[in-house]
Amino acid sequence: MFIAENLLMAIAKILDIALTRYMWVLIARAVISWVNPDPYNPIVMFLYRATEPVLAPVRRWLPFRNLGIDLSPLIVILAIIFLQTFLIGSMKQMAMLFR
Repeated sequence: MFIAENLLMAIAKILDIALTRYMWVLIARAVISWVNPDPYNPIVMFLYRATEPVLAPVRRWLPFRNLGIDLSPLIVILAIIFLQTFLIGSMKQMAMLFR
């Protein structure tokens, strides 16, 4: 059963790293939005393309869109923290049950 334990722990670790990196991409996107970035800059284009598919549905879901403050990155970051705590924590505990 050690193979199943190691597999589940590896998947949990990869998911944790991916979610952490995506959270930093979201933070970079939020910080860049405070200035007037060049929309043709490759870094800005990457940040928009990587985050917009996640942020756009959250923006449509938020009831207070016209406040002038975009809270969708905050909502997505909180969702990532929830997933890291609940899902990855549960996966690691399940892997420990295989011992």
